[in-house]
Amino acid sequence: MKKIVLLAGAALLVLGACSNEEMVAGFDGPKIEVAAGENFAVDLQTALIEAGVGTRIELPAGTYKLVDGLSLDVAGVTLIGAGEGETILDFAGQQGAGEGLLVTSNDVVLQDFTIRDTAGDGIKSKGADGIIYRNVTVEWTGEPDADNGAYGVYPVESTNVLVDGVTVRGASDAGIYVGQSKNIIVRNSLAEYNVAGIEIENSSFADVYDNTTKNNTGGILVFDLPNLPVMGGHSTRIYNNDVYDNNTPNFAPPGNIVASVPSGTGVMIMANENVHIFNNKFANNRTVQVIVNAYINEFDDETYNPLPRNISIYDNEYSGGGEDPQGLLGEFAKAFGGRMTAIVWDGVTKWSGEESVDINLAINEADNIGFLSLGVGSYPVVEANLKPSPFRPGGKAGTAPSPVKLPQEQ
Repeated sequence: MKKIVLLAGAALLVLGACSNEEMVAGFDGPKIEVAAGENFAVDLQTALIEAGVGTRIELPAGTYKLVDGLSLDVAGVTLIGAGEGETILDFAGQQGAGEGLLVTSNDVVLQDFTIRDTAGDGIKSKGADGIIYRNVTVEWTGEPDADNGAYGVYPVESTNVLVDGVTVRGASDAGIYVGQSKNIIVRNSLAEYNVAGIEIENSSFADVYDNTTKNNTGGILVFDLPNLPVMGGHSTRIYNNDVYDNNTPNFAPPGNIVASVPSGTGVMIMANENVHIFNNKFANNRTVQVIVNAYINEFDDETYNPLPRNISIYDNEYSGGGEDPQGLLGEFAKAFGGRMTAIVWDGVTKWSGEESVDINLAINEADNIGFLSLGVGSYPVVEANLKPSPFRPGGKAGTAPSPVKLPQEQ
Protein backbone atom coordinates (compact mmCIF):
# COMPACT_ATOMS: atom_id res chain seq x y z
CA MET A 1 0.00 0.00 0.00
CA LYS A 2 1.05 3.57 -0.44
CA LYS A 3 2.63 5.41 2.41
CA ILE A 4 1.58 9.02 2.93
CA VAL A 5 3.94 11.26 4.81
CA LEU A 6 2.84 14.77 5.72
CA LEU A 7 5.75 16.93 6.73
CA ALA A 8 4.18 19.57 8.91
CA GLY A 9 5.06 23.17 9.51
CA ALA A 10 6.08 24.13 5.94
CA ALA A 11 4.45 26.10 3.22
CA LEU A 12 3.27 24.18 0.17
CA LEU A 13 5.75 24.52 -2.66
CA VAL A 14 5.46 24.26 -6.41
CA LEU A 15 8.81 22.76 -7.41
CA GLY A 16 8.98 23.29 -11.16
CA ALA A 17 12.45 24.85 -11.18
CA CYS A 18 14.22 22.44 -8.81
CA SER A 19 16.56 19.65 -9.82
CA ASN A 20 15.95 16.10 -8.64
CA GLU A 21 18.72 16.41 -6.06
CA GLU A 22 17.34 19.70 -4.76
CA MET A 23 13.88 18.21 -4.40
CA VAL A 24 15.12 15.17 -2.51
CA ALA A 25 17.32 17.21 -0.20
CA GLY A 26 15.16 20.25 0.39
CA PHE A 27 11.54 19.31 -0.14
CA ASP A 28 9.41 19.95 2.92
CA GLY A 29 5.86 19.70 1.57
CA PRO A 30 3.42 16.78 1.60
CA LYS A 31 4.77 13.57 0.08
CA ILE A 32 3.21 10.34 -1.09
CA GLU A 33 5.42 7.30 -1.57
CA VAL A 34 3.86 4.66 -3.78
CA ALA A 35 5.16 1.24 -2.77
CA ALA A 36 6.15 -1.54 -5.14
CA GLY A 37 3.87 -4.54 -5.19
CA GLU A 38 0.76 -5.99 -6.76
CA ASN A 39 -1.34 -2.97 -5.77
CA PHE A 40 1.01 -0.47 -7.44
CA ALA A 41 -1.38 0.59 -10.24
CA VAL A 42 -4.33 1.18 -7.91
CA ASP A 43 -2.17 2.93 -5.35
CA LEU A 44 -0.65 5.23 -7.97
CA GLN A 45 -4.00 6.36 -9.34
CA THR A 46 -5.26 6.81 -5.78
CA ALA A 47 -2.26 8.99 -5.02
CA LEU A 48 -2.95 11.09 -8.12
CA ILE A 49 -6.53 11.60 -6.93
CA GLU A 50 -5.78 12.26 -3.27
CA ALA A 51 -2.77 14.53 -3.76
CA GLY A 52 -3.15 18.09 -2.60
CA VAL A 53 -1.61 21.19 -4.10
CA GLY A 54 2.17 20.98 -3.77
CA THR A 55 2.34 17.24 -3.18
CA ARG A 56 5.26 15.17 -4.41
CA ILE A 57 4.40 11.62 -5.47
CA GLU A 58 7.44 9.34 -5.44
CA LEU A 59 7.63 6.15 -7.51
CA PRO A 60 10.01 3.30 -6.69
CA ALA A 61 12.38 1.60 -9.10
CA GLY A 62 10.97 -1.38 -10.96
CA THR A 63 8.78 -2.30 -13.90
CA TYR A 64 5.04 -2.05 -13.28
CA LYS A 65 2.33 -3.32 -15.60
CA LEU A 66 -0.76 -1.15 -15.96
CA VAL A 67 -3.93 -1.92 -17.89
CA ASP A 68 -5.70 1.42 -17.37
CA GLY A 69 -4.57 4.95 -18.15
CA LEU A 70 -3.70 7.36 -15.36
CA SER A 71 -5.02 10.89 -14.84
CA LEU A 72 -4.08 13.92 -12.75
CA ASP A 73 -6.17 17.06 -12.28
CA VAL A 74 -4.59 18.53 -9.13
CA ALA A 75 -2.35 21.60 -9.47
CA GLY A 76 1.21 21.82 -8.22
CA VAL A 77 1.92 18.09 -8.13
CA THR A 78 5.35 16.59 -8.80
CA LEU A 79 5.36 12.99 -10.04
CA ILE A 80 8.90 11.67 -9.75
CA GLY A 81 10.41 8.25 -10.31
CA ALA A 82 13.77 6.69 -9.51
CA GLY A 83 15.10 7.54 -12.97
CA GLU A 84 14.56 6.90 -16.65
CA GLY A 85 14.83 3.17 -17.22
CA GLU A 86 14.62 2.63 -13.45
CA THR A 87 10.93 3.33 -12.91
CA ILE A 88 9.05 1.86 -15.88
CA LEU A 89 5.29 2.08 -16.33
CA ASP A 90 4.50 -0.69 -18.83
CA PHE A 91 1.19 -0.29 -20.68
CA ALA A 92 1.62 -3.19 -23.12
CA GLY A 93 -1.60 -4.72 -21.77
CA GLN A 94 -3.55 -1.43 -21.72
CA GLN A 95 -7.28 -1.74 -22.27
CA GLY A 96 -8.84 0.89 -24.52
CA ALA A 97 -6.99 3.44 -26.62
CA GLY A 98 -6.37 6.26 -24.17
CA GLU A 99 -3.21 7.93 -22.94
CA GLY A 100 -0.80 6.41 -20.50
CA LEU A 101 -1.06 9.59 -18.40
CA LEU A 102 -3.39 12.56 -18.86
CA VAL A 103 -2.66 15.81 -16.99
CA THR A 104 -5.22 18.63 -16.90
CA SER A 105 -3.87 20.82 -14.08
CA ASN A 106 -1.31 23.59 -13.79
CA ASP A 107 2.24 23.67 -12.40
CA VAL A 108 2.85 19.96 -12.68
CA VAL A 109 6.31 18.36 -12.83
CA LEU A 110 6.77 14.96 -14.49
CA GLN A 111 10.27 13.62 -13.89
CA ASP A 112 12.57 10.62 -13.90
CA PHE A 113 10.48 7.73 -15.18
CA THR A 114 9.70 5.78 -18.35
CA ILE A 115 6.34 5.09 -19.96
CA ARG A 116 6.26 2.22 -22.42
CA ASP A 117 3.91 0.78 -25.06
CA THR A 118 0.74 2.77 -24.42
CA ALA A 119 -2.28 2.07 -26.62
CA GLY A 120 -2.73 5.79 -27.30
CA ASP A 121 -0.52 8.80 -26.60
CA GLY A 122 2.23 8.39 -24.03
CA ILE A 123 1.72 11.47 -21.85
CA LYS A 124 -0.82 14.13 -22.79
CA SER A 125 -1.30 17.40 -20.94
CA LYS A 126 -4.14 19.70 -21.91
CA GLY A 127 -4.71 23.18 -20.53
CA ALA A 128 -1.84 22.50 -18.13
CA ASP A 129 -0.02 25.83 -17.77
CA GLY A 130 3.45 25.78 -16.28
CA ILE A 131 4.00 22.07 -16.91
CA ILE A 132 7.48 20.54 -16.87
CA TYR A 133 8.48 17.30 -18.56
CA ARG A 134 11.99 16.52 -17.32
CA ASN A 135 14.10 13.38 -17.83
CA VAL A 136 11.15 11.32 -18.99
CA THR A 137 11.22 8.56 -21.61
CA VAL A 138 8.21 7.52 -23.67
CA GLU A 139 8.74 4.63 -26.05
CA TRP A 140 7.09 1.96 -28.10
CA THR A 141 9.22 -1.13 -28.29
CA GLY A 142 9.64 -3.12 -31.47
CA GLU A 143 9.72 -1.83 -35.02
CA PRO A 144 8.00 1.44 -36.04
CA ASP A 145 4.31 0.66 -36.41
CA ALA A 146 1.21 2.63 -37.45
CA ASP A 147 -0.59 1.08 -34.47
CA ASN A 148 1.74 2.80 -32.01
CA GLY A 149 0.36 5.79 -30.13
CA ALA A 150 0.31 9.02 -32.10
CA TYR A 151 2.26 11.24 -29.68
CA GLY A 152 4.91 10.54 -27.07
CA VAL A 153 4.98 13.77 -25.07
CA TYR A 154 1.94 15.86 -25.98
CA PRO A 155 1.32 19.22 -24.26
CA VAL A 156 -1.49 21.16 -25.91
CA GLU A 157 -3.49 24.36 -25.30
CA SER A 158 -1.07 25.53 -22.63
CA THR A 159 1.17 28.44 -21.66
CA ASN A 160 4.71 28.10 -20.30
CA VAL A 161 5.68 24.60 -21.38
CA LEU A 162 9.09 23.09 -20.62
CA VAL A 163 10.26 19.84 -22.21
CA ASP A 164 13.78 19.13 -20.95
CA GLY A 165 15.86 15.96 -21.26
CA VAL A 166 13.02 13.91 -22.74
CA THR A 167 13.47 10.83 -24.93
CA VAL A 168 10.74 9.55 -27.26
CA ARG A 169 10.88 6.56 -29.62
CA GLY A 170 8.33 5.02 -31.93
CA ALA A 171 5.45 7.55 -32.06
CA SER A 172 3.31 7.15 -35.18
CA ASP A 173 2.81 10.92 -35.42
CA ALA A 174 5.21 13.07 -33.38
CA GLY A 175 7.59 12.10 -30.61
CA ILE A 176 7.57 15.50 -28.91
CA TYR A 177 4.55 17.56 -29.97
CA VAL A 178 3.56 20.96 -28.63
CA GLY A 179 0.33 22.31 -30.08
CA GLN A 180 -1.84 25.43 -29.73
CA SER A 181 0.40 26.71 -26.97
CA LYS A 182 2.48 29.76 -26.06
CA ASN A 183 5.89 30.24 -24.43
CA ILE A 184 7.59 26.92 -25.06
CA ILE A 185 11.03 25.45 -24.54
CA VAL A 186 12.05 22.06 -25.94
CA ARG A 187 15.70 21.30 -25.16
CA ASN A 188 18.27 18.61 -24.36
CA SER A 189 15.98 15.95 -25.75
CA LEU A 190 16.28 12.93 -28.05
CA ALA A 191 13.62 11.99 -30.59
CA GLU A 192 14.28 8.92 -32.71
CA TYR A 193 12.32 6.40 -34.78
CA ASN A 194 9.17 8.55 -34.76
CA VAL A 195 7.38 9.88 -37.84
CA ALA A 196 8.10 13.45 -36.71
CA GLY A 197 10.82 13.85 -34.11
CA ILE A 198 9.75 17.24 -32.72
CA GLU A 199 6.70 19.17 -33.90
CA ILE A 200 5.61 22.69 -32.97
CA GLU A 201 2.10 23.27 -34.31
CA ASN A 202 -0.18 26.33 -34.18
CA SER A 203 1.96 27.74 -31.38
CA SER A 204 3.82 30.95 -30.66
CA PHE A 205 7.12 31.85 -29.01
CA ALA A 206 8.91 28.50 -29.03
CA ASP A 207 12.61 27.79 -28.53
CA VAL A 208 13.77 24.39 -29.79
CA TYR A 209 17.46 23.89 -29.03
CA ASP A 210 20.21 21.45 -28.01
CA ASN A 211 18.16 18.47 -29.16
CA THR A 212 19.03 15.44 -31.25
CA THR A 213 16.55 14.22 -33.83
CA LYS A 214 17.71 11.14 -35.71
CA ASN A 215 16.20 8.16 -37.51
CA ASN A 216 12.77 9.75 -37.70
CA THR A 217 10.86 10.29 -40.95
CA GLY A 218 11.24 14.05 -40.40
CA GLY A 219 13.45 15.63 -37.75
CA ILE A 220 11.76 18.90 -36.71
CA LEU A 221 8.47 20.27 -38.05
CA VAL A 222 6.94 23.72 -37.50
CA PHE A 223 3.38 23.77 -38.86
CA ASP A 224 0.31 25.95 -38.80
CA LEU A 225 -2.97 24.26 -39.73
CA PRO A 226 -6.49 25.53 -40.41
CA ASN A 227 -9.70 24.98 -38.45
CA LEU A 228 -8.14 24.71 -35.01
CA PRO A 229 -9.10 26.66 -31.86
CA VAL A 230 -5.67 28.36 -31.84
CA MET A 231 -4.11 29.46 -35.13
CA GLY A 232 -1.52 31.88 -36.45
CA GLY A 233 1.62 30.09 -35.27
CA HIS A 234 4.67 32.35 -35.14
CA SER A 235 8.00 33.22 -33.53
CA THR A 236 9.93 29.97 -33.29
CA ARG A 237 13.70 29.59 -32.99
CA ILE A 238 15.29 26.28 -34.00
CA TYR A 239 18.97 26.29 -33.09
CA ASN A 240 21.92 24.20 -31.86
CA ASN A 241 20.19 20.95 -32.80
CA ASP A 242 21.70 17.83 -34.38
CA VAL A 243 19.38 16.73 -37.18
CA TYR A 244 20.65 13.68 -39.00
CA ASP A 245 19.78 10.33 -40.59
CA ASN A 246 16.05 11.03 -40.51
CA ASN A 247 15.40 8.38 -43.13
CA THR A 248 12.86 6.06 -41.50
CA PRO A 249 10.02 5.22 -43.91
CA ASN A 250 6.84 7.09 -43.03
CA PHE A 251 4.62 4.84 -40.91
CA ALA A 252 1.89 7.34 -39.97
CA PRO A 253 -1.67 6.12 -40.44
CA PRO A 254 -3.17 7.37 -43.73
CA GLY A 255 -4.91 10.74 -43.41
CA ASN A 256 -2.61 12.17 -40.76
CA ILE A 257 -1.00 15.44 -41.80
CA VAL A 258 2.47 13.99 -41.12
CA ALA A 259 1.73 11.08 -43.44
CA SER A 260 2.70 13.47 -46.26
CA VAL A 261 6.18 14.17 -44.84
CA PRO A 262 8.74 12.46 -47.09
CA SER A 263 11.20 10.13 -45.45
CA GLY A 264 14.55 11.88 -45.25
CA THR A 265 13.38 15.34 -44.17
CA GLY A 266 15.55 17.33 -41.74
CA VAL A 267 13.44 20.41 -40.92
CA MET A 268 10.10 21.33 -42.49
CA ILE A 269 8.45 24.73 -42.06
CA MET A 270 4.85 24.91 -43.28
CA ALA A 271 2.54 27.94 -43.23
CA ASN A 272 4.18 29.42 -40.14
CA GLU A 273 5.58 32.89 -39.53
CA ASN A 274 8.82 34.36 -38.20
CA VAL A 275 10.80 31.14 -37.89
CA HIS A 276 14.59 31.30 -37.46
CA ILE A 277 16.70 28.21 -38.19
CA PHE A 278 20.34 28.67 -37.23
CA ASN A 279 23.46 27.00 -35.79
CA ASN A 280 22.09 23.51 -36.42
CA LYS A 281 24.02 20.53 -37.77
CA PHE A 282 22.29 18.72 -40.63
CA ALA A 283 23.64 15.45 -41.98
CA ASN A 284 22.51 12.64 -44.25
CA ASN A 285 18.79 13.37 -44.46
CA ARG A 286 18.23 11.62 -47.75
CA THR A 287 15.50 13.84 -49.20
CA VAL A 288 16.24 17.38 -48.02
CA GLN A 289 17.93 19.10 -45.09
CA VAL A 290 15.47 22.02 -44.86
CA ILE A 291 12.22 22.54 -46.75
CA VAL A 292 9.90 25.55 -46.59
CA ASN A 293 6.44 25.09 -48.06
CA ALA A 294 2.84 26.21 -48.08
CA TYR A 295 -0.09 24.15 -46.85
CA ILE A 296 -0.99 21.97 -49.79
CA ASN A 297 -4.54 20.82 -49.05
CA GLU A 298 -7.79 22.61 -49.73
CA PHE A 299 -9.28 24.49 -46.77
CA ASP A 300 -12.42 26.49 -45.96
CA ASP A 301 -11.11 28.57 -43.04
CA GLU A 302 -11.19 32.19 -44.22
CA THR A 303 -8.87 33.30 -41.40
CA TYR A 304 -6.10 30.89 -42.38
CA ASN A 305 -2.93 31.92 -44.17
CA PRO A 306 -1.39 28.85 -45.85
CA LEU A 307 1.90 30.55 -46.76
CA PRO A 308 5.13 30.52 -44.74
CA ARG A 309 6.24 34.11 -44.00
CA ASN A 310 9.43 35.72 -42.76
CA ILE A 311 11.50 32.55 -42.59
CA SER A 312 15.27 32.94 -41.93
CA ILE A 313 17.85 30.18 -42.46
CA TYR A 314 21.45 30.95 -41.56
CA ASP A 315 24.74 29.76 -40.04
CA ASN A 316 23.92 26.04 -40.19
CA GLU A 317 26.26 23.15 -41.04
CA TYR A 318 25.33 20.66 -43.77
CA SER A 319 26.84 17.36 -44.82
CA GLY A 320 25.56 14.61 -47.10
CA GLY A 321 21.83 14.35 -47.71
CA GLY A 322 19.60 14.77 -50.74
CA GLU A 323 21.03 11.73 -52.49
CA ASP A 324 17.81 9.66 -52.46
CA PRO A 325 14.85 12.07 -52.37
CA GLN A 326 11.47 10.57 -51.67
CA GLY A 327 7.89 11.49 -52.55
CA LEU A 328 7.13 14.55 -54.67
CA LEU A 329 10.66 15.85 -54.23
CA GLY A 330 11.91 12.62 -55.72
CA GLU A 331 9.88 13.36 -58.83
CA PHE A 332 11.28 16.89 -59.05
CA ALA A 333 14.82 15.60 -58.52
CA LYS A 334 14.67 13.56 -61.70
CA ALA A 335 15.14 16.81 -63.60
CA PHE A 336 18.24 17.65 -61.53
CA GLY A 337 20.26 14.50 -61.83
CA GLY A 338 18.35 12.60 -59.17
CA ARG A 339 19.62 14.63 -56.21
CA MET A 340 18.06 17.39 -54.14
CA THR A 341 19.70 20.51 -52.77
CA ALA A 342 20.17 21.12 -49.05
CA ILE A 343 17.45 23.80 -48.91
CA VAL A 344 14.22 23.69 -50.90
CA TRP A 345 11.30 26.09 -51.15
CA ASP A 346 8.16 25.08 -52.98
CA GLY A 347 7.99 28.57 -54.52
CA VAL A 348 4.33 29.10 -53.63
CA THR A 349 3.50 32.80 -53.32
CA LYS A 350 -0.30 32.79 -53.56
CA TRP A 351 -3.36 30.67 -53.13
CA SER A 352 -6.65 30.40 -54.96
CA GLY A 353 -8.12 33.76 -55.92
CA GLU A 354 -5.40 35.82 -54.22
CA GLU A 355 -2.58 38.00 -55.50
CA SER A 356 1.04 36.86 -55.30
CA VAL A 357 2.92 38.10 -52.21
CA ASP A 358 6.54 38.27 -51.05
CA ILE A 359 6.89 35.69 -48.28
CA ASN A 360 10.34 37.09 -47.31
CA LEU A 361 12.42 33.93 -47.29
CA ALA A 362 15.97 34.82 -46.21
CA ILE A 363 18.80 32.34 -46.74
CA ASN A 364 22.20 33.42 -45.46
CA GLU A 365 24.32 30.31 -45.90
CA ALA A 366 27.68 29.72 -47.57
CA ASP A 367 27.59 29.92 -51.36
CA ASN A 368 28.24 26.19 -51.71
CA ILE A 369 25.03 25.29 -49.88
CA GLY A 370 22.57 24.38 -52.59
CA PHE A 371 19.13 25.98 -52.89
CA LEU A 372 16.19 25.22 -55.15
CA SER A 373 12.88 26.96 -55.60
CA LEU A 374 10.48 24.50 -57.18
CA GLY A 375 8.61 27.43 -58.68
CA VAL A 376 5.20 25.91 -58.01
CA GLY A 377 3.57 29.34 -57.76
CA SER A 378 0.30 28.11 -56.31
CA TYR A 379 -1.48 24.88 -55.52
CA PRO A 380 -2.72 22.65 -57.02
CA VAL A 381 0.43 22.03 -59.01
CA VAL A 382 0.16 22.75 -62.74
CA GLU A 383 3.19 21.18 -64.37
CA ALA A 384 3.21 23.63 -67.29
CA ASN A 385 3.46 26.57 -64.85
CA LEU A 386 6.47 25.30 -62.90
CA LYS A 387 9.46 27.64 -62.84
CA PRO A 388 12.26 25.93 -60.89
CA SER A 389 15.20 28.15 -60.01
CA PRO A 390 18.50 27.70 -58.14
CA PHE A 391 18.65 31.39 -57.24
CA ARG A 392 18.02 32.31 -53.64
CA PRO A 393 15.16 34.72 -52.99
CA GLY A 394 16.13 38.20 -51.90
CA GLY A 395 14.48 38.09 -48.49
CA LYS A 396 16.02 39.88 -45.54
CA ALA A 397 16.30 38.22 -42.16
CA GLY A 398 14.14 39.93 -39.60
CA THR A 399 14.90 40.28 -35.92
CA ALA A 400 14.80 36.89 -34.25
CA PRO A 401 12.24 36.39 -31.51
CA SER A 402 13.51 37.07 -28.01
CA PRO A 403 14.61 34.05 -25.97
CA VAL A 404 11.70 32.36 -24.24
CA LYS A 405 11.70 32.81 -20.48
CA LEU A 406 9.49 30.61 -18.34
CA PRO A 407 8.25 31.58 -14.87
CA GLN A 408 8.92 28.08 -13.53
CA GLU A 409 12.63 28.67 -14.15
CA GLN A 410 12.86 32.09 -12.48
